[in-house]
Amino acid sequence: MLKSFSKEERSWIMYDWAQNVFSTIMMAAVFPVFFVSVADGDGVSGSMWWAIGVAVARFVLGVAAPIIGTVVDFRGYKKRLLVIFIAFGILALLFVSAQSSWQMLLIGYVLANMFWSAANFVYDSYLPDVTTKDRMDKVSAWGFAMGYSGGSTIPFIFSLLLIVFGENIGIDGTLAVRISVVITAVWWGIFCIPMLRDVHHKYGVEAPKKGFMKVTALNIWGTAKRIVKNKGMFIFIVAYFFYIDGVGTIINIATAYGAELGLDMIGLVAAIFLTQFIAIPCTILFGRLAKTINPIKIISGAICIYLVICITGFTMGFGLESYWFDESVAIIMFWALAGMVGMVQGGIQALSRSTFGRLVPPENAGEYFGFFEIFGRFAAILGPALYALVLNTTGRPSFSVLSVSIIFLIGLTILLVGRKHLDVSIGSN
Repeated sequence: MLKSFSKEERSWIMYDWAQNVFSTIMMAAVFPVFFVSVADGDGVSGSMWWAIGVAVARFVLGVAAPIIGTVVDFRGYKKRLLVIFIAFGILALLFVSAQSSWQMLLIGYVLANMFWSAANFVYDSYLPDVTTKDRMDKVSAWGFAMGYSGGSTIPFIFSLLLIVFGENIGIDGTLAVRISVVITAVWWGIFCIPMLRDVHHKYGVEAPKKGFMKVTALNIWGTAKRIVKNKGMFIFIVAYFFYIDGVGTIINIATAYGAELGLDMIGLVAAIFLTQFIAIPCTILFGRLAKTINPIKIISGAICIYLVICITGFTMGFGLESYWFDESVAIIMFWALAGMVGMVQGGIQALSRSTFGRLVPPENAGEYFGFFEIFGRFAAILGPALYALVLNTTGRPSFSVLSVSIIFLIGLTILLVGRKHLDVSIGSN
């Protein structure tokens, strides 16, 4: 299946297979539902605290991203930092698996999320090292597709079977979730090995012999000025700030939103599996379409589908809150939402990564991806924080999910208004 890729490309793609288990079990399906149930059982809003935890994790990494990005461009540092982030991420997951209170579960999750996200950021910055600009769309898309096909699906199915049938062998729901968290750590640790073994830092700069912090600070400032000067790159990264925030918010609050509305846990988790299944061919399709269609057009179309998702999610929640229909109708709507998310979730992330990868000089990929990361991470604070604020103000989850559409609209508007500069920058690369 991956014969058309080089050894380095295959190993880089396989890291998505390794790490995507975290986004499915810890962010999208199993763990959020469990956390909300534990917190709600203690008399607090699990959905609100989940959104706050996500925002905190993203804020911390957003602050650190430019520094990390500059350091990983120094020869000898990129692989070292990747190993450190993976190791501490796995340790944080094992810590989570042993906790019972919602406070400690949240603290452990925030730590695990930060290290997992930091490792992914370093991984993304390897893209110019493993392939050429004309192959980036394909390689990036296949990375996400492999993540959905294996990293998400296989351990997710096993976790789902434990949750549904575990009591038949003496495993209750709580223990099933704990085992699922351990599976996440083990899967990530085993399948990251090809990436650590075969992928190497080809482009970069020599580390300064003295004045390390000063040189790092100057590099960050210089990269920031170059990004602002390049109008196409600047417009893209600002638009990305908004629309990827919406994407991340949907990923992070989907099952927590459904649980807050009182939907059945098994139905929610199964719907997330549908998302992974649909995402596999759709993500590959996005990569193929980018050969003949401007990727900005494809990304804009995906944003429009996300707007439909927000409106449908609001309708589902408002209908339940107003007793227009019962849970059986709502779960069907949730499955429809899962299908729509699967159509665009992997594709929009893959093309965003590869589009930015084509715009940056390979020897300074870490510095540029550091800003790409900071825009993505600080953006990821906005959506969950807005969701929590609206929920706390109105007490209506439906209005919270509708508020996310504002973020998508801003991102889409920036892409459309700045289209001319974007076309020039992408065409020159």
